[in-house]
Amino acid sequence: MEPWPQKDQIAAALRQISAGFAALADAISADPAQPPADSRHRALIAEWGRDGLTRAEASALFRKHGFSPQAAGGWVRGDWLEVREDGRRYLTERSLHWLAEQGAPDDAQPRD
Repeated sequence: MEPWPQKDQIAAALRQISAGFAALADAISADPAQPPADSRHRALIAEWGRDGLTRAEASALFRKHGFSPQAAGGWVRGDWLEVREDGRRYLTERSLHWLAEQGAPDDAQPRD
């Protein structure tokens, strides 16, 4: 018999708690002069485009739009980004589809 029969349920609950703490931390540390997170997500994805970015380039882009570079790991787990064999980070079709549904922000400047 398995020692933790509900371990999957416990793990799922811990992930939800963790996500809640991350959202709370973002709310506490948010700069009131900064655009809302959805606007920043849209701007980040629009600027990223279809090009693959190095780890350093991706980190810089996350910082530019007010996100921690470590947020990229969550984006990978959430299927918004993927790391390919060349080591570069690419937006997934999910990200590109979401951006198309949202409409690109007026101030988006695609990367060259």
